[in-house]
Amino acid sequence: MPRVTDPDELFAAARTGDRGALARLLSYVERGGEQARRVGRLAYPLSGNAYTVGLTGAPGAGKSTLTSALIGHLRSLAIEVAVLAIDPSSPFTGGAILGDRVRMQDHATDPGVFIRSMATRGHLGGLSLATPEAVRLLDAIGREWVMVETVGVGQVEVEVAGKADTTVVVVNPGWGDSVQANKAGLMEIADVFVINKADRKGVDETRRDLEQMLELTDLPHDAWRPPIVATIASSSQGVDDLWDAVLAHRAHAESSGQLAERRSFRAGEELREIVTNRLRERARTICTGERWDQLTGEVVDQTTDPWTAADEMLAGVDA
Repeated sequence: MPRVTDPDELFAAARTGDRGALARLLSYVERGGEQARRVGRLAYPLSGNAYTVGLTGAPGAGKSTLTSALIGHLRSLAIEVAVLAIDPSSPFTGGAILGDRVRMQDHATDPGVFIRSMATRGHLGGLSLATPEAVRLLDAIGREWVMVETVGVGQVEVEVAGKADTTVVVVNPGWGDSVQANKAGLMEIADVFVINKADRKGVDETRRDLEQMLELTDLPHDAWRPPIVATIASSSQGVDDLWDAVLAHRAHAESSGQLAERRSFRAGEELREIVTNRLRERARTICTGERWDQLTGEVVDQTTDPWTAADEMLAGVDA
């Protein structure tokens, strides 16, 4: 039997619960290009119902173990969930390193759980564009909860996690000072703080550090104040408290209008990023050819300044 590759057929199959079809659609999204856009056009009208939870924190904080424990808690409540594990790209294959999925293998056979590792691969714009497209696809096929777990706290990872409806920042006892936290951008995106591995020494000190940083944050009197939850993910201790904190933030975000504002802002940012990347792609096309080589030579010889050369290259580009 020939393998189905048409996005329309795959999308219809994924809507009926075909996990293989969903996996292939996500591969299209990761790679980008025309097929990804076809998937996006199919998913967009049916999206807008899922709630996304981002989990980020330093490598080794126990995010994957915590995510696995959280999945277990949701399944005990009969809640279906999808997980996007944002992994570093392999320098050899361009694919995702599957460490996160290995840690979550206890849920691999559960039809109520869908786990996918994602990497930048060849997608124009990388994870910052591929991730929201993947979330919309999971939303469109009926997953009401989507968790996005990032591998670290680099700029890209923080941006991806910060695009969730609720962002959970995971730290460990003795994690470091406020300068490191603010440098990583974690304080700006956190809706819930988790002190994981709370069976270690230093939990009280870490909680105090976080509280002090929150005190220094200039928040309106009615703004959401990120709660601090202690967990031991390896034994699922405190995971129910974490879920309660997520639900509390969702209720606040919905009642205050913050959720609608965030989603509106994200839509605008995504559109701006798509336009920027399209223009960058066009610029790469423009900067080729005989006239480009000639102007480059003139700039090198200092017979033409780079701004004048750029104006000439752009003169024929439609506004």
